[in-house]
Amino acid sequence: MANHKSALKRIRNSETKRLRNKYQHKTTRNAIKKLREADKKEAETLFPSVVSMIDRLAKRNIIHDNKAANLKSKLAKHVGAL
Repeated sequence: MANHKSALKRIRNSETKRLRNKYQHKTTRNAIKKLREADKKEAETLFPSVVSMIDRLAKRNIIHDNKAANLKSKLAKHVGAL
């Protein structure tokens, strides 16, 4: 157990951030799955919002920048092929 007030606060903050990151990451993954299953018209309308979500995750270091780039590239390729 933590011995300092600052360590206890760090534990609380870390848990809060972990839950927020987990929620945002899961929400983005669900949006990606929804986009992959959508037809062309719906996929084209979803694409900008999904890319925005991916960029937000990369900016906050929830996912790596290269992973974000790979995801966006694959999704753009998928939407273009529909």
